[in-house]
Amino acid sequence: MSIQSLGVGSGLDLESLVAQLLQAERGAKTQRLDTREETLEEEISAIGQVKSKLGEFEDIIKDLQQEGNLSGREPTIENPSEDNDVLSATPSNAALPGVYQIAVTQLAQGSRIETQDADSGGFDSKDDVVLSSGSSNLTFKIGEDGDEFTINVAAGTTLEELRELINDDENNIGVTANIINTGTEEGGARLVFNSETTGKGNDLRIINSDDNAEFARLTTENSDGSASSLTISEQNQAKNAIASVDGIEVQSDTNKFENTIQSVRFDINELSEKDANGDPIASTLTIGFDKEALEEKIREFVDKFNELSDQLEKLTSYGESELQDDGALAGDFTVRGLQSGMASLLSANVADSAIGSMFALGIELTAEGKLEIGTTDFGLGTGSSRLDNALSDNFDDIDNLFNSESGIATKLLEFTEQYTQSSGILSSREDSIKDQQEVVNTDRERFEIRMISYEQTLRDRYLSLDTTVARLQQTGNALFAALG
Repeated sequence: MSIQSLGVGSGLDLESLVAQLLQAERGAKTQRLDTREETLEEEISAIGQVKSKLGEFEDIIKDLQQEGNLSGREPTIENPSEDNDVLSATPSNAALPGVYQIAVTQLAQGSRIETQDADSGGFDSKDDVVLSSGSSNLTFKIGEDGDEFTINVAAGTTLEELRELINDDENNIGVTANIINTGTEEGGARLVFNSETTGKGNDLRIINSDDNAEFARLTTENSDGSASSLTISEQNQAKNAIASVDGIEVQSDTNKFENTIQSVRFDINELSEKDANGDPIASTLTIGFDKEALEEKIREFVDKFNELSDQLEKLTSYGESELQDDGALAGDFTVRGLQSGMASLLSANVADSAIGSMFALGIELTAEGKLEIGTTDFGLGTGSSRLDNALSDNFDDIDNLFNSESGIATKLLEFTEQYTQSSGILSSREDSIKDQQEVVNTDRERFEIRMISYEQTLRDRYLSLDTTVARLQQTGNALFAALG
């Protein structure tokens, strides 16, 4: 007879028997593979967490290395009254601490030119035509050697249209034209030109490029440099800003004073108030060390290192009891090497710094591998007091402690980049774990192939048994029937 399924011929539950045998064979091996695969996944996830946290720590190190972040200066300005906003200041990190008395007596200004009133040959209204026929050029130029631009004026152009031509020209150099309607027949409409270019000698020149007679009332000079109809009053000439610093008069062609005080730029916003005698009252500019910003950077460095230390400790620690799991990298030599290397660098002396060490700055490395600005006095003052002293007495040397050739930040970054670079230690470790994962996958595939072969062997074996038992049962049934 033909057996289609195990046990059909004999009536025995051979399918269940084969399934149990397969499960017994599969169980232990599958569990070992699953455990190994889970362990490798946890390890590669943990290595990724280390890389991420170490990258964050490197970011704060690089921030410390940015020029000026550890040597900032802080300007303080005291004006005669709260209503004053005389000046602002921006010191560079090379600026020396000092106190300066600054009074502002003149703001920088650009020049201003006005056309004459209607009775003196100017314009009656904005609709007056400035050129009756042909076309002609007007050139606007700053001083003798400054920038310039030229517009072409067509016949029939009105005063209002001329204003728009000037203001809308793509090559305009900062000249603005406006029309003031005086409201009287005598005054008429006056075209006013304002130049934003400040500084003595930077007066606006309006040149009658084609020496057109109709343009005489719009220009200050002819093409050959001879005078035309318009002039600039002394009041409306371009002017320098004038201030006094500790009683010494200083000038600038803009309202910005660069390096008048070495390594300090100050910008003036308004004139100084005057006393009862008409003398300007000085504002006080103090350039000091930006201790608050520097201390904030130092504390941020401590916090970021401790965050990294906590993460590494969590990943590498062993469970304290059977109920507590080990970290994914418990006892891992790579991470332990990272921890001990950083601890060594943080404890080292820095030859390029007068402060000499993190401890002298007030930062202590604890037995738990954390940094702290301590409160315990070891005979050298608490960590907080040592930090305060360094900020007061060795402000600029703190930058050397971190960023000199042998500085803490310099050496730390060189060390950690061995781990975080694309071809670094942690990436190599990830590659190694991925190779092990590939081995597990290969072992699993081979095991599945072997299980298919094993199942076929079992089925062949129990199919033969099923057939034999079925035949014996048929023979027995026949004998019982014959003996009936």
